[in-house]
Amino acid sequence: MHTTFGRNHLSSLIRRTAVLTFFSAASTLTLHAQQSSGTAAPLPPISFKTSLAAPLNLSSSSSDDLSYTSNTGATETAAAERFNLSGREDQPPPRRRYGRPNYHDSRTNPDGSNKYTFEVGGGFTLPLGNTHKYLTPSWNIQAGGGRNFNKTFGLLLQFDYANFGLQGSNLANQQALYQAIDPVDDFTGLDAHSHVWSFTLNPIVNFYTSDTLGAYVVAGVGFYHKTTNFTLPGTGTYCDIYGFCYQYQSNYSIDKYTSNAPGFNGGIGFTYKFSRFAGERFFAEARYVFIDNSQRALSISSSSPVFNAYPANSNRTGYIPVTFGIRW
Repeated sequence: MHTTFGRNHLSSLIRRTAVLTFFSAASTLTLHAQQSSGTAAPLPPISFKTSLAAPLNLSSSSSDDLSYTSNTGATETAAAERFNLSGREDQPPPRRRYGRPNYHDSRTNPDGSNKYTFEVGGGFTLPLGNTHKYLTPSWNIQAGGGRNFNKTFGLLLQFDYANFGLQGSNLANQQALYQAIDPVDDFTGLDAHSHVWSFTLNPIVNFYTSDTLGAYVVAGVGFYHKTTNFTLPGTGTYCDIYGFCYQYQSNYSIDKYTSNAPGFNGGIGFTYKFSRFAGERFFAEARYVFIDNSQRALSISSSSPVFNAYPANSNRTGYIPVTFGIRW
């Protein structure tokens, strides 16, 4: 066994020595061949940055480089030669500047606003000054229409109806006056109401307008008709078509006064659009109204041609109507 291990070891050593000798000889021959042929010059380094930065020279290119063998190629060449960025005549036209839209129809102004406007509303009335001494707050209604010349300026023709009650002290004084004039009749339960209806022409200026909110001032002049009617409670009888009759309570008029006069109004209002594309607007406004009534004197004597037991109806009148409504 010792002899076999020695032989194997010796055989492996001989193989390793032979391989080492072969590679040493090959290396020596290669080095000798390089020395005999001379040392080769190293290749210059390549710089892509320098190549990309160098300007592109097209002047050396001849027209033959752009020649094509087909008709399509010739057409493309001619089009390329005509395309010259330095020539203004070949440039596309400048972009057109667009201003505000201009509308042309029978119902719309050039700025997009509606030519015609209408409104309806209602609210309450507040007597002021001397009027407050004999009238009480009540309700009012308003309706009108007009012409918008643009988004800012318009002209409205309006009808207004303002209702009022009478102060308790005023009714008590009037009842005492009627009882003194006619001691025979009973004036217990005397009641009254007053109202003013008018037609006015009102310029309106919208000084603020946004997509949903707006504000305006309005003023006007017109004709005002004022009425006060005094009533007493009474019993009436109603008979139907079958011959059955019924009694009912109702007030009947015993005295009535009217007064016509010019009047003036002015105020401020606000609008709200339900959406930016809606044509309807909710409005709320308050105005001051002054009616230049002609004062009349008390006249209850039998010799007087005109009976006037209520001069307050011809007093100058001032009140504030507060109105809410829809404008379209």
